[in-house]
Amino acid sequence: MPESAYGPTNNSIGIGDILRRRGHRVVFAAEASWKGKLEALGFEEDLVDLAPPAEEEQDAGQFWKDFIRETAPEYRKSTLEQLETVTKPIWESLIDGVKYCEPQLKAIIERVRPDVIVEDNVITFPALLTTGKKFVRIVSCNPLEVRGENVPPVFSGLPAADRSEWDAFRAEYDRTHREVWAAFNEWCVEQGTRPLPDLDFIHEGDLNLYVYPEILDYTAERPLGPTWHRLDSSVRETDEEFELPFERGSSRREGDEGADEERSGRDHEHERGDGALVYFSLGSLGSSDVELMQRVIDVLATTPHRYIVSKGPLHEEIKLAENMWGAEFLPQTKIIPLCDLVITHGGNNTTTEALHFGKPMILLPLFWDQYDNAQRVDELGYGVRLATYAFTDEELTGALDRLLGDEELRARLAAAGEEIRGRDGLRRAADLIERLGQE
Repeated sequence: MPESAYGPTNNSIGIGDILRRRGHRVVFAAEASWKGKLEALGFEEDLVDLAPPAEEEQDAGQFWKDFIRETAPEYRKSTLEQLETVTKPIWESLIDGVKYCEPQLKAIIERVRPDVIVEDNVITFPALLTTGKKFVRIVSCNPLEVRGENVPPVFSGLPAADRSEWDAFRAEYDRTHREVWAAFNEWCVEQGTRPLPDLDFIHEGDLNLYVYPEILDYTAERPLGPTWHRLDSSVRETDEEFELPFERGSSRREGDEGADEERSGRDHEHERGDGALVYFSLGSLGSSDVELMQRVIDVLATTPHRYIVSKGPLHEEIKLAENMWGAEFLPQTKIIPLCDLVITHGGNNTTTEALHFGKPMILLPLFWDQYDNAQRVDELGYGVRLATYAFTDEELTGALDRLLGDEELRARLAAAGEEIRGRDGLRRAADLIERLGQE
């Protein structure tokens, strides 16, 4: 059962596909808007509604797309301010979904009679815990979700090396979330679960997996118990093949005569970065902020590079420049290996996939754990975190120049990517789940 967003669902698809190919029966209790999309990949679907069904058929993950669009003005606030206006409302919406689908989940488990239940989400669904089946928790958000005294507070985007604001953030989280958490904890216990850890909205499992490369991890500062296992990456193998819609070294499309003169003003500033290929995605949710997408696109249009742009659900409202090509949906895991750099919102999926393929990043975080990923990548030197709504044109183009021109960093990341791929997190996850089911 994955969260109804593309990151956790794609992670679950990747692991589930390995298990399915090994001969296991894999059933998805995903949210109902995914109808048909998982069956097409060879899985069984026994889907749930997290709210009363809409009259019209909805796109996959539509609930969160709508939520993001409605709350987008709040993303201009600090992470501390977002606790009240973004983070808390997200928890409240998640809790509403948990309560609504509890009887549906019980019925699904009764029908399917699974040996192992796997959840990739940030919140407890009591029905998954009270059946006596083996339970696997997957964390496909930044692992600060598993708290520790010596690591920054989750959702804060605060630096690991400076603790001066940690206590204030934790105090504000307690103030804004204590009442919501206490009521949810009481309800969970009434459904038959053990109490939740303090201010956490999810229990640990018999097996706990988290998706994060070791080179970014907080292992020394926050050691985990024996039931926890890191997957350095979890990159699905179900994406369709992709061919570049232009020549790899070209900085203009066919028919772009004259475009070189328009962009030549900055060409002398670029050395080894000339003619680079860059992937730009703010994720299925972040791309709903059309104004932000367009701002980034307009700045990138002034550079000599080529861009592949994931345009997202509001693709018709986004106008690409001459040095770009894009579409609503793109097979990201096939595109990133072809690129020199990734511009991302810092979602865990894209962050880990970029490192899986050894690519530097520019990060424009919006909400939730994206700030934590952006800060971690920046403070360890694998990319640059920018102020998402306040960056200057020069800061974005300067970050491009610096990262594309840093041959030592690119070589280091290429070697790290090779090591991450060698660890094969996808099959490691399948092995651990399979072993649990056989015990």
